[in-house]
Amino acid sequence: MPAKIFSATTIGLESRLVEVEVDIVSSGLHQFTIVGLADTAIKEARDRVSAAVKNSGFKPPHQCGRIVANLAPADIPKNGPLYDIPLALGFLLASNQIQFDIQGKLFVGELSLDGSIRPVHGILPITLMAKENGFTELYVPRENVLEASLVPDIAIYPLETLLDTTRHLTKQSLITPFVRPENPFEQLDAIFLDDITDFQDIHGQEHVKRALEITAAGGHNILLSGPPGSGKTLLARAIPSILPPLTPNESLEVTKIFSVAGSLHGKYKGLIHHRPFRSPHHSASSVALIGGGSHPKPGEISLAHRGVLFLDEFGEFPKVVLENLRQPLEDGSITIARAKDTLEFPAKFMLVAAMNPCPCGNLSDPERLCSCNQTQILNYQRKISGPILDRIDLHVEVPRLNINKFETVSKGDASIDIRARVQKARDIQSARFLNTKTTTNSEIRAKDIERYCSLDSACKNLLHGLVDNFHLSARSYHRLIKVARTIADLGGLETIEPQCIAEAAQYRFRDIQS
Repeated sequence: MPAKIFSATTIGLESRLVEVEVDIVSSGLHQFTIVGLADTAIKEARDRVSAAVKNSGFKPPHQCGRIVANLAPADIPKNGPLYDIPLALGFLLASNQIQFDIQGKLFVGELSLDGSIRPVHGILPITLMAKENGFTELYVPRENVLEASLVPDIAIYPLETLLDTTRHLTKQSLITPFVRPENPFEQLDAIFLDDITDFQDIHGQEHVKRALEITAAGGHNILLSGPPGSGKTLLARAIPSILPPLTPNESLEVTKIFSVAGSLHGKYKGLIHHRPFRSPHHSASSVALIGGGSHPKPGEISLAHRGVLFLDEFGEFPKVVLENLRQPLEDGSITIARAKDTLEFPAKFMLVAAMNPCPCGNLSDPERLCSCNQTQILNYQRKISGPILDRIDLHVEVPRLNINKFETVSKGDASIDIRARVQKARDIQSARFLNTKTTTNSEIRAKDIERYCSLDSACKNLLHGLVDNFHLSARSYHRLIKVARTIADLGGLETIEPQCIAEAAQYRFRDIQS
């Protein structure tokens, strides 16, 4: 009689139930076969399982004849080592070495050769799926229990060794279920703000700090352009210090992405409470940035979901890589199509880009001579296409600060004060978009502009003049209005006023200069 153990597989960001069936034919030569669209890591499990079973004191598979393990349904690809525990328990059940009730129990975990259990990826979506399918007990490696505990109303059992697991299942020595923190959204902070640069520690550049405050308040995209040493990177890396924490729903959403990507380690253990800040190197490939692979995983744009994607040295990224950002910047998601399946990953991120105005960097510096010829400058700037620039809401020049004035320049507001203003503006937006899928002003759809961004005649006249004089595209027009809406929120204004439009327009200097 075949034994059956319940486990799971993760495809994209969603998990599906897998039944691990194990059958033993005592006659004939030993053979351990795993079927059901298993990848190499799973097929290698037969050697890990055999060693772990033997070293845990049980009769090993090579003494039991022919063994067949099936991962059902057979038409869904499975990958990773998380089936080691289900395979081992299925073998022990099929060989009558242990007996226990399988109902309501789901198992995942990788085995070491000595029988100890290693952590695996994708526990959060597996836990959500287990609860939805009526499972009452989930057995996971001890290192994964914090992540699994984010889902209530299902008992989480931490596993350390195969032997301890079998003793618990046969009621010889029970394992205590993991006790959840009373409020994980407060106790499991993932990033400590003490490690982030404070805006007060950055001298000068008050107009850039103001632009970054608007960016953070409305979830907008921004491009910082200026000569080397002007503080572009330092300012961009200080953005997390003024961003509000994730809401409970956003925390689960972001943690799920990190779980599937296998990035819940180090500072990202358990629930991710602060907004992610991703800064890939300019040598990153399209797959690394967008996501994909033979078994599609989230890329940097999805890992930056609800947070910041910082692209330093923007002009050094290959043009083909940057062009892949078009759809995510517009739709807030990325669709990865494969022959067997099509997966969608969320990608609602704030793009923060920094670049020099030319290869040598001195084109906009009044005190240094640019050594680039016109062809070099044009080729460098053409790496950033018009459609990409059109999707960036704020374009800000960052001048080099004169070292003689460095000590006398005011430091400005501290990050904690700016963060309070950003939070207040976000609260206004939360009330405005209640019971909708929109969360920030940057996500307002074109058809909802009139509903959420009403304009009086003075504002309309000013906008029409900007469009006529500077030939703004429809996308630039709508993005300018959304930035103005954020400026009004920061000022506590019920409606958009002409000064909001005027301030938003100054951040489109590339459109105005062209």
